Formats: sequence, structure tokens, C-alpha cells
Amino acid sequence: MDRIIIWFKTQLANFSFPFHMPKAIEFIDIIQILMIAYFVYHLILWIKNTRAYVLFRGIILIAAFILLARIFQMNVILQIFKGVSVAAITAVVIIFQPELRKVLEQLGDKNIFDFASLGTASGPNENRFSDKTLNELVRACYEMGEVKTGALIVIEQNISLSDYEKTGIPVDAILTGQLLINIFEKNTPLHDGAVILKGDRVTSATCYLPLSESMALSKDLGTRHRAAVGISEVSDSLTIVVSEETGNVSYALNGEITTSVNPNELREQLHKIQKLAVTPESTRIKHWKERVKHEKKHVKKTDK
Repeated sequence: MDRIIIWFKTQLANFSFPFHMPKAIEFIDIIQILMIAYFVYHLILWIKNTRAYVLFRGIILIAAFILLARIFQMNVILQIFKGVSVAAITAVVIIFQPELRKVLEQLGDKNIFDFASLGTASGPNENRFSDKTLNELVRACYEMGEVKTGALIVIEQNISLSDYEKTGIPVDAILTGQLLINIFEKNTPLHDGAVILKGDRVTSATCYLPLSESMALSKDLGTRHRAAVGISEVSDSLTIVVSEETGNVSYALNGEITTSVNPNELREQLHKIQKLAVTPESTRIKHWKERVKHEKKHVKKTDK
């Protein structure tokens, strides 16, 4: 601990600005600060709303490890990191290639008046599905399972699935059990592919999903199950699969699949992701004001 304190004191003592500070802050400096703050803010939103958030946390852990190695003078480790630094930068670009491509495409699609909404349109889904939607979803899955109608249903959580929605046909309808059953009915135009749900609505159908390349998956699982695992590997979505061969219902989450679940197990898992809904700040403030108002009324009645 003493070594860490001494190291920080030494670094602070030797710290100096690489440029001369201006004597007075000018108007252009304020503009620059606001622009940097704006882009940093939207960069953070972009990282948070994509799979890049998990990768970014890993990079932070590696940076913290390098900092500890420098504090305790682990020269061998520092030399290794120094040697692979150039390759590491290239690797980061390759890892983040899908996300970087998506951002550049968004920039190209927008005009100068649309930049204010960049990075916010695909924010986390704060309005999760209701209990009615949950019951309709469970009922439809097991009714389709009884007649062996295959189905693939993706439930969006925090990471946006807008790229996969574009591969399908827009629906934008309130979710009901009968709607799902009609969509996946055999020999209908929308039965092939996946349905994506956002909150209480079906956003699109016949969507294409990435297939998992995991060798750990059973060979008995078909394309639907591999697609369910594949989308769960690149997002935090929950995907429900109804097998066309056996009628069994399964779900995939975080790159893992749980097969042949009963209605209670599926309902319990849906309840878990339903409770993860983020309460907006305005709603929390509103609830707090209502509680304070109620407490004041209760105090007045007690005083009387």
C-alpha cells in the first residue's frame, strides 16, 4: 500500500501540462468543450447500448492490470504489453468492427439536423412487457407446441435488435397469443424466420438471426435452436424456441440454451427479465413526490 501511495505522489509531482494554459477562456474554448462533451456522452450511450459494453469492461480490466504492473515495477509484464500494443490496437478495431460500421452507417443516413438523436434512438428498452403479454406469450408457445408448430421468438432487452428487425417484415402490432399462432402457422407468408418483440409489441417477423458456431451444442438441435443461441451470444435477448419435431419449448439466454421447459419454468424466466426493467428518472421522482405527499397527509391526520 505504501508503494502505491509513493507512486501516485511521484506521478503527481512530475505531472505537467504539455501545453501552455490560456490566460483567459474564450468563446471558442466553450464551444470546443461542449462539442467534446456531446461526443463523449453519445460514445458512452453507444457503448452502453451495444455488446461493446461488455468488451469495454474487459479492456478496462486489462488497463487496470497494466497500471498495477507499472506501480509494482513488473518489468517483464510491461515489456510483453509494450510488444503487443500495436497488435492490440488492431485487434480492438477488428473486435469492434460491427459496432463501428453501424455507427458510420448511422452517420451516413442522417443529415445535419438529425445528429442530436445519434446514439439515442436505440436506447435500452425501459418499458418491458406487461403481465398480460407474458401470459399471452406463454399460452401461445405451448398451444403451438401441442400441434408441433415451430416458432422462434426473440425478446429484446437492453441491447437493440434494430439491425435484425431490418432483415424481416415490419409488423408493429400489440402482442396477443392468437397473433403469434397465426404468424407461425405453416404455409403462411410470415411463418419462416424469427419474430422480434419489444415491450408489448411485435416489431417484425421473418427476421434472420446469426447461427451459433458453438461445438458444445447438441447435434440433435436444429437450425431454430442454433439461431436462438446465436442471437443470445451477440445480445442480451431472451429467445424462445418451439420445436417443430417434438413440440418441446426451450429458451436461450447469454449463449446457453435450456431445453424442454414446462410453462412454470418459462414463466419464471420471463418474470426475471421483466423485473430487470429500468425505471425512468422522471417516474422515480414522480413516485417520490407522491410518497412525500401521502406521508404529509398521514402526519396531518395523526396530529388531529
